Amino acid sequence: MTREAAIEALEKCRVLIDELDLRILALLNERAGIVEQIGHIKQAAQMPIYEPKREVQVFENVTSHNRGPLAPDALKRVFERIIDEMRKVQADRMEEDRKRCS
Repeated sequence: MTREAAIEALEKCRVLIDELDLRILALLNERAGIVEQIGHIKQAAQMPIYEPKREVQVFENVTSHNRGPLAPDALKRVFERIIDEMRKVQADRMEEDRKRCS
């Protein structure tokens, strides 16, 4: 492969990555919206935000459906981070709701 061909192929791959990143972004925001709903439900039911058993279920779900090339440990780390951020979204929304009701 020539350098020019490599640069062109790399650019095409980067365009695909950019498109995928936007799809991932949309999905993360969709997930965050559902997490906000869960926060409202948990608040009404006086339930805790953190549910370790549910996290285990999420990890089992994604790793059991993973066909690679992402390794299970890497996938778990990615979802740990996603869950951490979603928990923060939930806590923030619940706090906003408490302030509005005060």
